[in-house]
Amino acid sequence: MSKVISADQAAELIKDGDTVAWTTIGMSYFAEQIAQALEKRFLETGAPRNITPVHDCGCGDGKDAGMAHLAHEGLVKRLISGHTGQAPKMAQMVADNKIEAYLLPQGVMATLWRQIAGHKPGVITKVGMGTYVDPRISGGKVTPQTTEDLVKLLEIEGEEWLLYKSFPVNVAVIRATTADENGNLTVEEEAQISEALPMAQAAHNTGGIVIAQVKYLAEAHSLHPKDVKIPGALVDYVVVAEPENHKQTITTVYNPGLAGNTRVPLGAIPPMPFSERKLIARRAAMELRPNTLVNLGIGVPDGVASVAAEEGVVKQFTLTTELGTYGGIPASGGDFGAAWNADAIIEHHAQFDFYDGGGLDIAFLGLAQADTKGNLNVSKFGPKVVGPGGFINITQSAKKVVFCGTLTAGAQYEFSENGIRIVQEGKAKKFVEAVDQITFSGDIARQNKQPVIYITERAVFELRAEGVTLTEIAPGLDLERDVLAAMDFRPLIADDLKEMPIALFGERWSGLASIMNDAR
Repeated sequence: MSKVISADQAAELIKDGDTVAWTTIGMSYFAEQIAQALEKRFLETGAPRNITPVHDCGCGDGKDAGMAHLAHEGLVKRLISGHTGQAPKMAQMVADNKIEAYLLPQGVMATLWRQIAGHKPGVITKVGMGTYVDPRISGGKVTPQTTEDLVKLLEIEGEEWLLYKSFPVNVAVIRATTADENGNLTVEEEAQISEALPMAQAAHNTGGIVIAQVKYLAEAHSLHPKDVKIPGALVDYVVVAEPENHKQTITTVYNPGLAGNTRVPLGAIPPMPFSERKLIARRAAMELRPNTLVNLGIGVPDGVASVAAEEGVVKQFTLTTELGTYGGIPASGGDFGAAWNADAIIEHHAQFDFYDGGGLDIAFLGLAQADTKGNLNVSKFGPKVVGPGGFINITQSAKKVVFCGTLTAGAQYEFSENGIRIVQEGKAKKFVEAVDQITFSGDIARQNKQPVIYITERAVFELRAEGVTLTEIAPGLDLERDVLAAMDFRPLIADDLKEMPIALFGERWSGLASIMNDAR
């Protein structure tokens, strides 16, 4: 019997109260056509009701795609997710307390599927200690009606650990590029490999079903067995999607350079225009060292890759992403999560095993809000709670962390050969007495003696044993007026306070290669 069904038929298979797991990386790996059909069914019939969508990464295009299709009262009872920022309609339901919601570390969720498949109690890890997902704080619960404890504190051999509990999966909605008539799946046009295999295994072993959306259908037994990433024995149904509902990333339908099927000239990637963002990326790039493994977060940190490429040093270290890419240049913007000219692409969950074990030498992450204890918040902004993505796993496990962002939000600047001048101060301070939510724990970092640096356009800070310490100031600024007055707390001032290098502030730089060579 053929496994191929329509998207409407796939939507009919999801029942009231089902826990439905979705592969997704923005719009990569997301079964958009099935989600559209599920929304259509609910709006026309009122069914299914009270389902629990589960997804590791952000899921959507920032507008009406992805999880936005499921953002209807009555359709969703509970959300378990790593990030809601790309699905504003679902995020609004969370902010309005319309549903139960857990926002958990992406890497924990990516590795949880294997534990579910193996009938294990869950993921036992130290990831999340001291952050808002620690059950002594909130256990990842982000709405008042969310009461069940999915995260538990354990003691093993005298050490504290967190247990993220397993749960059964009724339906796994996964994605691939090609299915043969027996349901064997390959991923040749996808930008990553994802967690589709362990998710399918989890559903299969807990009595659920697996629905796969694909772009192409092939004859049975025509796919090379080493190319098959999900065996057909685990796949119950296949939906062949229209190309517009099977986009490679949020902004790209398909580019072979993002799938490892061709290599693009790096000169085709335009350099960043000079701005405070590029200035911060340049100073952050000074922390790079040869022969290291590096992770870059989204936003200001992804500018580090552009700077490294422009400075001609990108081959001296290995850039990685939490989605499993090694080498090349991580893509930015709507293509974030993919990489140009990757040397290797491994499974999403396998990458987090490596990260969690301390495999990263240095990570560059965004700086939305920091406080006097060195804590960072990137997961909650006023009433809006978006979740951590891979931030908690990466920042807690990397050997060194560099946070990158402006000192205030919305300031305007003027740059010259003399440095920087603040033309108009920002409307919101980012360095506050206490962050709204702890996504990175300064206390845990100090306990682990982890080097932590905070880089802004006008100052650099370090997290030292005695507290957050100002170590560098931009040339052209007054310490009290332009830096300290823009903070809600007064940091410690290093005895050897330095100026940030003046060369960083010009249109052209060309200083990174010598800095890295001197560090060999």
